[in-house]
Amino acid sequence: MCYFGNRLTEAERSYYNHRAPEYDDFYLGAGLFAERPRPGWQKEVEALRSILRSLPVHSVLDIACGTGFLTQHLPGRVAAIDQSPAMLQVARARLPKALVVQADAFRLPFRSGAFDCVSSGHFYGHLQGSSRERFLAEARRVARQFLIIDAAWREEVLPESMQERTLNDGSRHAVYKRYFTPAQLTAELGGGTVLYAGRWFVAVLA
Repeated sequence: MCYFGNRLTEAERSYYNHRAPEYDDFYLGAGLFAERPRPGWQKEVEALRSILRSLPVHSVLDIACGTGFLTQHLPGRVAAIDQSPAMLQVARARLPKALVVQADAFRLPFRSGAFDCVSSGHFYGHLQGSSRERFLAEARRVARQFLIIDAAWREEVLPESMQERTLNDGSRHAVYKRYFTPAQLTAELGGGTVLYAGRWFVAVLA
């Protein structure tokens, strides 16, 4: 999900609510993603699943969980938050044993140290300016460590840009997006361990 402030703008809310029914297409290579050449994509998605399943933790909070596509592979006691009602509707059906709530990533409704780990997939790369520091500070408050999964930088993409996203219904939406090298993401998180570095994804545990 993308935040320009603490809460979604109306444009962002519209984008994520409209995208919810087709969000998994991104990972599955279906819908509008079916014709995109993404060599090795499914192998990398499976690698992410394996990393999540093997995390040595007993409790995890997944921030900006979307439909729960990655969340479902987290071990132990799982809580998941998002701001999109449409995304959460899908996530609740997929995660019957997890606590799934609508909440603000910058004001988490959990006590300090409530979880072993915070995870977040494809959220950090949508944050601008001071929102990054505020998100990381809140993640550190509720957990000892955090796992960030995001898009890997490739030569054919700009490291940072406003992108136009077209959905299956033909609607167009502007989305801020960043791509990361493993070293860059690790540095921004204040250090950590690179758990995955591929053509499409990067994952750092800090």
